[in-house]
Amino acid sequence: MKIAIGCDHKAVDLKETVKKVLLELGMEVFDLGTQGPERVDYPDYGQKVAELVAAGGADRGIAICASGVGMSITANKVKGIRAVLCQDSYVARLSRQHNNTNVLCMGALVIGPAVAEEIVRIWLSTEFEGGRHQQRLEKIHQIENKQDGKI
Repeated sequence: MKIAIGCDHKAVDLKETVKKVLLELGMEVFDLGTQGPERVDYPDYGQKVAELVAAGGADRGIAICASGVGMSITANKVKGIRAVLCQDSYVARLSRQHNNTNVLCMGALVIGPAVAEEIVRIWLSTEFEGGRHQQRLEKIHQIENKQDGKI
């Protein structure tokens, strides 16, 4: 599986922790930055992650900022992205089972490395259930297409 990962300056350490987990799991990792503590704007990195996933260059994405909120908002602006802000394993599992999320957002100042590792492992290993959930995703796609003026 190919995973795009990006973060802002507040989340570099957690991104590096998550990258190690991804590599241990045998994932191909595209690190889209940032790499250091110099202040950057989270939308730039959230957009990079989301656009790579939406274009099919990565199967899923992980975006991390201080709270995770900004990355989640940013990623969800990209057509075809279903980003989840996740702070626990329960939401990680349900977001995959019911919503087929393709971008995971986390807050480096909200959760620690051990929780992030658990979330990532569960999120990557949980399959979408389909069925009634697929019908709901179709409704989301209709809303997205309406925003594009296609309906």
